[in-house]
Amino acid sequence: MSELLIDSIVVIQVVLLILLGMATLYMFLFSFAGLFYKQNTYASEPDYRKIAVLIPGYKEDEVILEVAQEALIQDYPTELFDVVIIADSFKSETLAQLRKMPVTVVEVSFEKSTKSKALNKAMEALPEIYDIAVILDADNIMAADFLSKVNAAFEENFIAIQGHRTAKNLDTSLAILDAVSEEINNHVFRKGHRVVGLSSAIIGSGMAFRYIFFKQLMLKVTAVGGFDKEIELKLLKERYKIEYLDDALVYDEKVQKSEVFSNQRRRWLSAQLHYFRQDILQAIRDLVTKGNVDYFDKAIQFIQPPRVLLLGAVTALGGFFWLINYLVGIASGINYTWLTVFILTILAFLFAIPRTFYNSRTFEALISLPKGMLLMLGSLLKIRGANKSFIHTRHSSVKAVSKHTES
Repeated sequence: MSELLIDSIVVIQVVLLILLGMATLYMFLFSFAGLFYKQNTYASEPDYRKIAVLIPGYKEDEVILEVAQEALIQDYPTELFDVVIIADSFKSETLAQLRKMPVTVVEVSFEKSTKSKALNKAMEALPEIYDIAVILDADNIMAADFLSKVNAAFEENFIAIQGHRTAKNLDTSLAILDAVSEEINNHVFRKGHRVVGLSSAIIGSGMAFRYIFFKQLMLKVTAVGGFDKEIELKLLKERYKIEYLDDALVYDEKVQKSEVFSNQRRRWLSAQLHYFRQDILQAIRDLVTKGNVDYFDKAIQFIQPPRVLLLGAVTALGGFFWLINYLVGIASGINYTWLTVFILTILAFLFAIPRTFYNSRTFEALISLPKGMLLMLGSLLKIRGANKSFIHTRHSSVKAVSKHTES
């Protein structure tokens, strides 16, 4: 084999190792840091604040009645929180049943629906009597002490708080993999970041803000998809710190169908790429001139490859090039580099996955992991323009709440 071809193979590997190695190191460092996370203790007898629980939904007739009923079950003074259902394109019979419940219903209608439009319209209609805004998705169920824990944390000088969103259903292999993915993100982008003094990532639901601040902030949000990403960047650019409450649980429906999984990931990936392009240069300037590490880290976070694709790429490419290097006689040092990256990737995953997922059902679900990788790759290849159109994730009624979360 010619020297030119061997040199080309080496160059290709070096480039890939740099790209994959940097992504792996980023995940490994924050995953390792997350092992040292300790939930902060907040006031045991805080002042009670008035809370608006805002639940926007688009054609969510199947789940909204159950969600509205569950949202009322809180160990928080009933006169100090209102459940606000923001109903976009609901059936008349659903609206009639909602109005029989002790919830506030705000009907909205748009030519092009988005969550940010729905939230803005609702807050425009509501009186400014609230101290805290809690944002849920139309399939979310709060733990009974969620509002109490959020309220206590706002005794501190936080503007925004992200709760611990976790799975409420583990009924299919895809749902289990989705649940594991959520917990990995909680560990790396929330626990790990808070340990080193950076802000928690927010998710889009199970989050809380000081009400007036949030109302004013949302007026500036223009996102069609990924409104939480835009909010996050605006907060971090202004150097606000986002707290994470690991013990404040919000149960979220995990996807059960491949089509829903693909559409959801396509929307997320498109939003991340859009905001990376939009903010990376400003984030670099703010890092250099203002020392704003939080803002820069967030921009870098948006360009990180999906965790499941990172695992697949490191495994597949490492194995492929290990074989090629052996066959053509390339020095073994580069193989050891591939092995190091692979080990760091595996350790990052092992650190981040809660121990409660180490069971037979999870290992059975791992059989579907290659399918999940292919779905994610397909979503990545089709992200163009996804953040410019509203992609609705349809939810089904799932009443069973999983008990797998860490204590």
